[in-house]
Amino acid sequence: MIDLRSDTVTRPTQAMREAMMAAPLGDDVLGDEPTVQALEAKISALLGTEAALFVPSGTMANQLAIRSICEPGDEIIAHRESHIIHYETGAPAALSGCMIAPLDGPRGLFEPEQVRTAIRNRDQHNPVSRMLVMENTHNKGGGTVWPVAQFAAVAAAGRDCGLHVHIDGARLMNACVALNIAPTSFTQHVDSVSVCFSKGLGAPVGSALAGSTKLIARARRFRKMFGGAMRQSGLLAAAAIHALDHHVVRLADDHANARALARFIAEIPGLMLEGTPDEVPTNMVFFSLDQRLGTASEFCARLARYHVAAIPMGPRRVRMVTHLDVSATDIDAAARSIHAAATEPHTA
Repeated sequence: MIDLRSDTVTRPTQAMREAMMAAPLGDDVLGDEPTVQALEAKISALLGTEAALFVPSGTMANQLAIRSICEPGDEIIAHRESHIIHYETGAPAALSGCMIAPLDGPRGLFEPEQVRTAIRNRDQHNPVSRMLVMENTHNKGGGTVWPVAQFAAVAAAGRDCGLHVHIDGARLMNACVALNIAPTSFTQHVDSVSVCFSKGLGAPVGSALAGSTKLIARARRFRKMFGGAMRQSGLLAAAAIHALDHHVVRLADDHANARALARFIAEIPGLMLEGTPDEVPTNMVFFSLDQRLGTASEFCARLARYHVAAIPMGPRRVRMVTHLDVSATDIDAAARSIHAAATEPHTA
């Protein structure tokens, strides 16, 4: 099976496993986990923040940022297709009592004036506009990378309006590799950022929240409250350190494989690629289906019989994601399978 469902399906390389087994360990809850502390210092330096906190998941990293900044009844401004809206099980409402003001915009992006317009007047009838979340890369937008100038302008608008600005940077390293820039090109404009180690970077578990020392101290308390404090978590932190040391630059290979896959898909009758192959920004390929091919769920089920796994992202929209467990040879094989699944006789 060539698994293109997500870059979360990656498995640790042998070198990563060896790094995990060699990691010195302690107890992170008791404050003496040396490998976790090394990871937190490393990611903080990389992102240009005062401090960082290792957590089990990207969802927890985002929700810790929200809980640490917002009060019940506050409002968060974010794109309507954001991960915090669609894939975090209503956590802003359940854990922090927050509303979300959704913004429109192509490919998951929006403009400074939209942020200014979304700010609530300070009135007893209104929720308090407290936070701005910008997702980079943007998943449902197609793995979209924020242009740095647009990103900086939107973040400045948020800060000028008194908002805490947060990057949902689960795939921030993909964005940086795509633009050939340092993470600080984005993070210098915001107050906090989450990054994920278990997607394109290939670690089995883990994310980090980074920001000010004050924010991270508060988030550490809520991490314990949410059940995210771990003990000998240096095993996992060692995988993240290895990923940062060895798997960032190679993300360019995933981007190249995604564009190659997109070129194949663009030639298959009945499949409508989103944009052109050269416009695929990072490691995600989205396409829609002609009605004669059935629904996205039906097409993905048919595709699985040809040994390719993909995810339906709407009634007729399919997503495929390249990653370190998918080679250029796999892309060629996947293309043949996709063609076979698209040309197989289908009765709606």
